[in-house]
Amino acid sequence: MKFLYAVIAGLAATAAMTAFLYLLSYATHRVMKVTKILGTMLLSRTQPDGSLSDAGSTRAIGNLAHYAVGVFFALMYLAAWNSGVGLLTASWGLFLGLGHGIIAMVVWYFFFMVHPKPPLLKLRTYLSTLILAHVIFGFVVTYTFYLLTEPGYSFWQ
Repeated sequence: MKFLYAVIAGLAATAAMTAFLYLLSYATHRVMKVTKILGTMLLSRTQPDGSLSDAGSTRAIGNLAHYAVGVFFALMYLAAWNSGVGLLTASWGLFLGLGHGIIAMVVWYFFFMVHPKPPLLKLRTYLSTLILAHVIFGFVVTYTFYLLTEPGYSFWQ
């Protein structure tokens, strides 16, 4: 049952993180649409002017890949908790999200460096924003898993 809870928590956390990045993109008018960036890069569909692809299949692949990675990391959080690393608390969720965000920033940086034609965007801003987005992911995945398992202690520790 914990596996299913981790999958649900991963989907919820990925949705929260994606919503945060899309809202930030609209508020700042900067390119932060992670699923469009991911789909554009995975399918090598960067436009001649360096912009993102608007094709439906690009968004579909970007979403599929992003949610799959989110579920994978939720399962990694579950593995950590099952091995005695951390608790289902707000502080541990934020801490795990921070570590996860730093890893994601490094992976994305290298993805941009090795990609033959990455989209043009302010990479430093995007990468630093990814850290905060993953802190949100860590909090939401932990809180969702906590709500589904209902352990006998308070989440807000």
